[in-house]
Amino acid sequence: MTNFKTHLQTAGRKASRFLFPNKMNFDLQPTLENDLIKVVPLKESDFEALFAVASDPLIWEQHPNKDRYKREVFENFFKGAIESKGAFIVYEKETNKVVGSSRYYELDETENSVAVGYTFISREFWGKGHNKALKALMFDYAFQFVDKVILHIGATNFRSQKATEKLGAIKIAELEVAYYGEPLKWNFVYQVDKEKWRNRAS
Repeated sequence: MTNFKTHLQTAGRKASRFLFPNKMNFDLQPTLENDLIKVVPLKESDFEALFAVASDPLIWEQHPNKDRYKREVFENFFKGAIESKGAFIVYEKETNKVVGSSRYYELDETENSVAVGYTFISREFWGKGHNKALKALMFDYAFQFVDKVILHIGATNFRSQKATEKLGAIKIAELEVAYYGEPLKWNFVYQVDKEKWRNRAS
């Protein structure tokens, strides 16, 4: 395993401009859906609906940035999400309730990889398959264009670490992440390989 320390400013990067030779452009904000959920590009008008979910302190209990339930802090997070041009709002198809949010970022042509993260799910939908369905949609789409999916998980976010490992992700590094003006926080870096993902699904 490689251990290294670096500072990332993930929001606002223009990674979406990278092109992969001989492949279609990777659209970082497609609309994706399955029988359970619909994943839609995030819009500025989605703020109140998404904050209604994010304002639950228990969602962020194990997260490195535990105060994102506060309106002023979430406003900064939401601004970064919009500027990333890779963020989504997720709906339950049957009820049209807001499930949460996630995003693509750090599209890397050299490494042939993209990161999936900044995911949070309403506690109403914990343990009901919505997060698993979300990751399946996002991974399946990403692996049409890249060979690796990267996930950054907070060092103290044991719940997300376990969920990530259940997806077949392997911890490959540790680093400090500074999100859009927030303080540096220690994160674990996980990787999912395309062939392993597809073999797991078969």
